[in-house]
Formats: sequence, C-alpha cells, structure tokens
Amino acid sequence: MLAAERRNLILEKLQDEKKVIVSELGEQFGVSEETIRRDLDKLEKEGLAVKSYGGAVLNESNSFDMPFNIRKKKNMKGKQKIAELIGELVRDDDHIILDPSTTAVSIVKKLKERKRLTIITNSIEVLVELADVSGWDVISTGGTLKENYLALVGARAMKGIASFHADKAVFSCKGIDMQKGITDANEMFSQVKQTMLESAQQKILAVDHTKFDKVAFSEICMISDIDLVVTDIRPSDEWMAYFREKGIECLYGEESDYDCICQQ
Repeated sequence: MLAAERRNLILEKLQDEKKVIVSELGEQFGVSEETIRRDLDKLEKEGLAVKSYGGAVLNESNSFDMPFNIRKKKNMKGKQKIAELIGELVRDDDHIILDPSTTAVSIVKKLKERKRLTIITNSIEVLVELADVSGWDVISTGGTLKENYLALVGARAMKGIASFHADKAVFSCKGIDMQKGITDANEMFSQVKQTMLESAQQKILAVDHTKFDKVAFSEICMISDIDLVVTDIRPSDEWMAYFREKGIECLYGEESDYDCICQQ
C-alpha cells in the first residue's frame, strides 16, 4: 500500500471516530509504529489532524478542509436529500453554475433526467460525472488545479465564470452564522464563489445541518446576499425566523428522516 493511500484511510478513520491510536493503526496496516507516527506528522502539518499522546485526533477547525475524496463520504444521506430538493428547483434548459463541493456531485447525479441543461463549473469531479451525458452543454471555467480538492481556482476561473449570466448558482460553505455571514476555509474558494453569485440570477446555498452557527476563515458573502437555503434537516426556530426576516426561503428535508441524527 502506498503511503498516500494509507494516510487517506487514516483520515477516513479520523472522520468516523474522531481519534486514532498509533499501535492500532500499526497492526491494521502491518507497518511499524514509527511509520504511523510519520503519517500523523504529515497529517498534522497539513492541518488535518492534531497529534496526541499515543495517537491523534481530528482537527475540526473550520480553517482547514479535508481532501475531496474524504469529504465526499461524509453525511452522504444529507447530501442526497439536498440534491433531491435542488433537483426539484431545476427546469429543462436552465443554465446553472456549480461549485466544486461534494454536494454538487450529488446534485448533478439527480439532474441527469433533465434536458438541455448548461452546467458551468470549476469542479473536476462534476466534469467527470457529466462526461457521458448527451444533450447538455458542460462548460469548464478553466483555472489552476487546487491540490487535493479537484477544483479549479484563481484569476482564470473567476474570469471564466464572470463571462456568463446563469439562471442559478448553487454553492456550499464551511460555515453560516447570523453575524459573520457565509464563510469558507480558503480565500481562493471564497473569491470564486463570490464571482459565481455575481453571475447568476438566483443564488442558492446548499448546506448541511453541521455548518449552521459555524464561522470559517474567509467570508463569501452575507446571508442577505442569497435567495434560497437548501439543507438536510430543518434549522432551529431561531434560524427559520431569521430567514423569514431576511426574505430568504429555506427548503429542508423531513426531520423524521433524520431522527437518529437529531438524537445524537
């Protein structure tokens, strides 16, 4: 097994269990404890883990984000519910801008029954997912590939997006807070998403329940800048009242679908 593959498996275990033990990992992967410690050193340097005595814990700071292939396995049921709700909003012939989120991949899978869509995206994963779809226009923004994210960013990506006028922009975030607004872990992603919002008539935030009342490093926009929030679980009464006050519609999955989550 390659070291990179082993570290990804360690990250998956961290996502699921929040902590790992060096001795257990050594037995699991059939390598020395020193090798595991080097893996944890690298994960800590990348901001993904925090070493502790005998192991490591997940770095849950909103200033860092997991690699795409790790994030896409998190809260899959919630992402599918969000994708279903957004799928109901999309009509044939729509022009849609999608960000490089894991939720965006779930969304395009739900949209494949639609006809003559135009998808503009900086997501490599979305481009690959739509490679065999006929009758659509699938447009890459161009830009610089961001390591571990399968995303195109930078000035070229922003220029590519700015040249279009779409019906809808669907984007995600790392945090949504009543005072601090909508934020992301990385300034480059925030800048691209700001351009997406400027280039679309309807601005849709696709965000799962874990992002509410969280603040990440870089501001994308204020909540009043968006038109619609789509989430997996009904937000609190306080949030629903806030959205009504701001004139923002909120669509959410049935709470009964997530009773096991709500009771944790």
